[in-house]
Amino acid sequence: MANASPDASRRPSGLRRILGPLLALLLVGLAAHLLHRMLSRYDFDDVVDSLTGIPAGRIVAAGIFAGMSYICLTGFDWLALRYVNQKLPYRRVALASFCSLSLGHNIGFAALSTGAIRYRFYSRWGISGGDIAKIILFCGTTVGLGLMVLAGVSLMLNSGLASQIIGVSEGTVVAIGSAGLAGAALYVVLCANLRKPLHIRKWSIEMPPVGLGLAQVVIGPINFALVAACLHQTLSALQGVSYLGVAAVYVIANVTWLASHVPGGLGVIETVVLYLLPGVDVIGALVAFRTLYFLMPLCIGGSLFLVTELQSNWRAGRARRKQNIAR
Repeated sequence: MANASPDASRRPSGLRRILGPLLALLLVGLAAHLLHRMLSRYDFDDVVDSLTGIPAGRIVAAGIFAGMSYICLTGFDWLALRYVNQKLPYRRVALASFCSLSLGHNIGFAALSTGAIRYRFYSRWGISGGDIAKIILFCGTTVGLGLMVLAGVSLMLNSGLASQIIGVSEGTVVAIGSAGLAGAALYVVLCANLRKPLHIRKWSIEMPPVGLGLAQVVIGPINFALVAACLHQTLSALQGVSYLGVAAVYVIANVTWLASHVPGGLGVIETVVLYLLPGVDVIGALVAFRTLYFLMPLCIGGSLFLVTELQSNWRAGRARRKQNIAR
């Protein structure tokens, strides 16, 4: 077989060089477009009037809770790397986690969007595609466990409100909450006792050690509790509302959001919150929440993602030039 020409051999390499930054640009652009569509639902004057009615202290507190949530989310990746027996400096773990989630929260289809961005980072740092898939699955499981535990607690303690929102009896709500807690407990039991891989059709899943399983059950609900606290701070500025009530509403909205893959929970959170505060103008509170938890992280994370892609591309080009000179 004839050897490929030098130009032909360089084409795939050149394509790979532009795909990374192009993917970064497309993902950031898509997230920004979806968030703009989300915020354009609100009248600007009404938003300004509503925002000015929220005390600065509430905004600061909500911002702190939002920041703490993203810090907590870095723990998902940190634990996942332990699960696949990989170690990276925390700064790298935090960068991959924040960039993937700040964009993924706005794009929707979390497993695909955050997974694609995680793959860009972790593959660059020498982690295999198989291990990256396990990391994505581990983080997704931690999200599910977080919802299960927070749902169990908030629905059982606020069964009346949840019953009105969902449209089922309080007994059914309590049963759902109990099932959530039981599911999280069963997961820990499986981690402690199931040492052989779990086979589901073509898939083979290895349970993490019980220590990691317990850590997932703890850190997952902490993250969602912090997000609920962020929303609670903005809503409480308008009308007194209990934290557990907001937590129950947020869990219900989140489950609906994840099931529908609506980018940023567009319209989902608003609809559910109106059950909690009927007749109250919640536009300003929700815009404040979206700005603090979606828009600001998107601007920071999107910029970081673009910069890292450009840096990686530049370093790869410089390394190739050095190799050509050495030849």
